[in-house]
Amino acid sequence: MTFHQSGLLRYYTFELLDEFPVQHAVLTRRGGVSPAPWAALNLGGTVGDDPQRVRENRGLALRTIGREMDSLYDVWQVHSAEVVCTDRPRPPDVRHLQADAILTDAPGVTLFMRFADCVPILLYDPVRQVVGLVHAGWQGTIKRIISAAVQTMQARYTSHPQDIQAGIGPSIGLHHYQIGPDVASQVRGAFGEDAAGLLTSRNGSLCFDLWQANRLLLEQSGVRHIQVSGICTACHLDDWYSHRGEHGKTGRFGALIGL
Repeated sequence: MTFHQSGLLRYYTFELLDEFPVQHAVLTRRGGVSPAPWAALNLGGTVGDDPQRVRENRGLALRTIGREMDSLYDVWQVHSAEVVCTDRPRPPDVRHLQADAILTDAPGVTLFMRFADCVPILLYDPVRQVVGLVHAGWQGTIKRIISAAVQTMQARYTSHPQDIQAGIGPSIGLHHYQIGPDVASQVRGAFGEDAAGLLTSRNGSLCFDLWQANRLLLEQSGVRHIQVSGICTACHLDDWYSHRGEHGKTGRFGALIGL
């Protein structure tokens, strides 16, 4: 990933996407107007921050990559395998759909999601001119939300997986992501023999590698152009919000992508 600075805001982009005419950013927590414990660029509206500050932060984030507030499309993220396709922004008075992946081929629509340890995955098909944004926590990962997004790109937009560019963004790393036996059992049920390479014993606990799990799902879907940021949110609290690293009292950073 490449670091950028716009005024007080810091954000990252994927080198594999930078060579294409697609606007995208994974925004750090720096440069916003929210006080602690959400300091500073909190983009999450359900974590106790003042709604007006969140709106101001979102405006700052969008303008950083040359987009406007009225271009935004977002969903209510629920750790599902639901994919939404849109050809227009979401008006403020229209209820959010519940989903964890968004796709569009409409220029001028900015896809937007919020994160604080879960995996942001940015998708771009330069042939069919389609972009996508995916939210993959452990539940979304074992439900194969990224696989569902790729399949929908194929079915709805006739994308070929080998054309799709995928960026796996900052999220909680393996060494900070301890899971219990129930989650480990579900990982084994979802990934079968591949689960052994995704679960690591550390200090008496099992840890789940969300980065490798989603890379594996992308590869199994036929995607070959994949970049993993390798940035752990819990290790870098100066840049990222981390639900685990901050014991649940924190904000949400954002990922944006648009044609």
